[in-house]
Amino acid sequence: MSVSVKNITKFYGSQKALDNVSFEINPGEIVGFLGPNGAGKSTMMKIISCYLPQSSGKVSVCGFDVEEESLEVRRNIGYLPENNPLYADMYVKEYLEFIAGIHKLNNKKEKANEVIEMVGLTPERNKKIGALSKGYRQRVGLAHSIIHNPRVLILDEPTSGLDPNQIIEIRQLIKTLGRERGEIAGEGKTVLMSTHIMQEAEAICDRIIIINKGKIVADGKASEIGNFKEKNQKIIVEFNDSIPLISEALLKINGVLFVSKQKETLFKIEADSLKDIRPEIFRFAVENKLSVLTMQKEEQRLEDIFKELTTE
Repeated sequence: MSVSVKNITKFYGSQKALDNVSFEINPGEIVGFLGPNGAGKSTMMKIISCYLPQSSGKVSVCGFDVEEESLEVRRNIGYLPENNPLYADMYVKEYLEFIAGIHKLNNKKEKANEVIEMVGLTPERNKKIGALSKGYRQRVGLAHSIIHNPRVLILDEPTSGLDPNQIIEIRQLIKTLGRERGEIAGEGKTVLMSTHIMQEAEAICDRIIIINKGKIVADGKASEIGNFKEKNQKIIVEFNDSIPLISEALLKINGVLFVSKQKETLFKIEADSLKDIRPEIFRFAVENKLSVLTMQKEEQRLEDIFKELTTE
């Protein structure tokens, strides 16, 4: 197990930031950590990265306890915090060679050049960090987090401040890093990343964890979370023609709960999720001399699910 979080609670004074949080992440998984501002995302990431102690509970990274073996945890983690701290007066290449030295890497220059190319910093390599745009400073932070080839990456808003083209490039880089093999044969890199961009989570992540008010409210694949709060199925069906009182007739199908007319021949049907009503819809069409032009299940968008799970 790359990351194991068991019953983590964190207090800031009398305020409870995390409330009995538990989850596990397997090697090679890319996990999106979603939640509104103040939900506890950054606090959880800082605990995993040994930046903050928990009030209670246990966290281990690659089998090492964050309290008892914090140095080993740090060796196995690459961390990009939300507020990316950098030395503004250092040149990009100089800074990354400095970071490589901190990690006691033998080939500092080669490692710096490797990550500079990997994150797309080659045109800026000889500039001072303070002269870079926010997007390029974010790339420097990402290069910092991967230079020592960690087995686990903790990325807090990694695409913050990037333009659309840069976002696509960094997303692809994160996916590539998640698929690479770590130092131990058979184990892939693990990525835990927070983001406020729902499309980003769907595009990058194998799995999504949603946290609200310090508690996990959903955990699974995007498609699984889509059914987390979905009690009924919604089907959009379009016929080639219409008949009088078609909504009322559709309501008589066993399992149908509600019918709304979208257009003259287009209907949204809400039905019991335990019953497949599609054969009945086709039978209804045949009996009324209609043809079904299209029929599809309406999937709940991640944005809608997120809103439903994180608001009163």
